[in-house]
Amino acid sequence: MPLNNKNIFVALAAALFAVSSYAAAPKSVAILSIVDHPALDATRDGVIDELKAAGYDKDKVKIQFQSAQGNTATAGQIARKFIGDKPDAIVAISTPAAQSVVAATKTIPVVFTTVTDPVAAKLVSSWQPSGTNVTGVSDSVAIGPQVDLILQVKPDAKRVGMVYSPGEVNSTVVVKELKDELTKRGMTLVEVPAARTIDVAPAAKSLVGKVDVIYTNTDNNVISTYESLVGIANQAKIPLIAGDNSVAKRGAAAALGMSYYDLGRQTGKIVVRLLEGEKPGAIAPEVGNKLSLSVNPAAAQKQGVTLPAELVQSAQEVIK
Repeated sequence: MPLNNKNIFVALAAALFAVSSYAAAPKSVAILSIVDHPALDATRDGVIDELKAAGYDKDKVKIQFQSAQGNTATAGQIARKFIGDKPDAIVAISTPAAQSVVAATKTIPVVFTTVTDPVAAKLVSSWQPSGTNVTGVSDSVAIGPQVDLILQVKPDAKRVGMVYSPGEVNSTVVVKELKDELTKRGMTLVEVPAARTIDVAPAAKSLVGKVDVIYTNTDNNVISTYESLVGIANQAKIPLIAGDNSVAKRGAAAALGMSYYDLGRQTGKIVVRLLEGEKPGAIAPEVGNKLSLSVNPAAAQKQGVTLPAELVQSAQEVIK
């Protein structure tokens, strides 16, 4: 039966409504963090703020966030739940979170962040565009400047202690790099594993009397219970030096690390590119581009050292 003008108009109107409704449908971004702590929270906030800055407000993008509360099995469950929701992109904050998501999907775009070494973590095969559904931003920092900071705070340091999670690739990579760098300088590393958060304090206590300074990286177990480490360092008069500047407020004497909020903003820029049609496999993984030095002179005093005036003056953040 041929269409009359009225039928043609109705059909066109219905088609236009369907197209406009599809075009107006909000995008969806899922964010998974392995645990709640200041650095990872700042990363998440940076991602969300970058999406807003690019015009992706709550009307244009649906954002869902979940924390695995430090449990890798829970991270896997959340990853599978997110994948079932079929978001336009999944942001995975931390190495364990990223490994959980990447293991669960080969199709949905995944953007990792706060991952020290994505190649060692087997998220991507190289620092070139992956050709897969994975890209992201690393929080890797050069080890040399970390050791320089240790020696600025404690010039006579020879033995450096480190508590780390053997299950976190981001930490095992740093242990190896730090050991190599210290050996070059005639120094030694005394590393103690702490597989769970509750193991951190006993591990730190085992370093008392054996080390001149304790170094911490971005290990999620350690950062989650940093105050317990601070208490031991204060009592034993052992300076705490960190590769995560968020812990200076929590009692580290000095910290040189990424600005995690800025790392989140950098990650958010990649997410925006994906929402606008780029493929993750065509975007090379990046490294965070903003370092920040934070110092806490009062914490240093409690740990038996006085920070050099020039170090304090050079810091981007001085904790009062």
